[in-house]
Amino acid sequence: MAAEHYLIPDWPVPANVRAYFTLRNDGHSRGAYAAFNLADHVGDDQDAVAANRAQLADELGLPNPPQWLEQIHSDKAVVAKSDGKVRTADASFTADAGVVCAVLTADCLPLLISNRAGTEVAAIHAGWRGLTGGVIRETVNAMKSAPEDLLVWLGPAIGPEAFECGVDVLEAAFESSMSAEHAEAIARCFVPHAQKPLHFLADIYALGRAELAELGVSDIYGGDRCTVSDENAFFSYRRDGDTGRMASLIWFE
Repeated sequence: MAAEHYLIPDWPVPANVRAYFTLRNDGHSRGAYAAFNLADHVGDDQDAVAANRAQLADELGLPNPPQWLEQIHSDKAVVAKSDGKVRTADASFTADAGVVCAVLTADCLPLLISNRAGTEVAAIHAGWRGLTGGVIRETVNAMKSAPEDLLVWLGPAIGPEAFECGVDVLEAAFESSMSAEHAEAIARCFVPHAQKPLHFLADIYALGRAELAELGVSDIYGGDRCTVSDENAFFSYRRDGDTGRMASLIWFE
């Protein structure tokens, strides 16, 4: 494996669980998509994407083709399969060994989940629409494992100093609250913008943690890298517009 292509989550999952987050460098894509773009829907040359995906499979020794998703910023979570079919959803989960869950991001929040036994995993794409729409709770509720038995890693996403938003995001977040305590936690995720009335700086990591805590998930890791501020390592839609996507992948052996 070429270590320069990946972040390996630092979290206490069982030894049979494999989890990776791809970096943008040293792939086959060119121009705005340089270089290790894994998305086939962003305007990149399809042969370059196919070569990047083949490189991914080879370097990580993937046991099966990943469950790629047509991501639509929804709350839909599906059972991942190894049949090569693309499914329309924003999360996938599995209790079958060798099935690879994957999501693509370039500022949205990726979450990787494993249970403590290493017998169930999931991957979630949570932009603000999916997050406030319930994609995390839908995924956690669909899994067989109890929330207290889950470990979660928050991958690189837009950081709290870069995520400027309007009242619509704030309102959507409050509408998604599940209790008074959850609403209070959500309120702490938004800081009024110093120069722009009715604009805020939002912490998508804190929003994710608040949702997970409300669901009963307490073991949460990661959440400390900003895609916007690190151009060398990460694609960022907010920063660049036309750009590639990183992949977050998880499976168990």
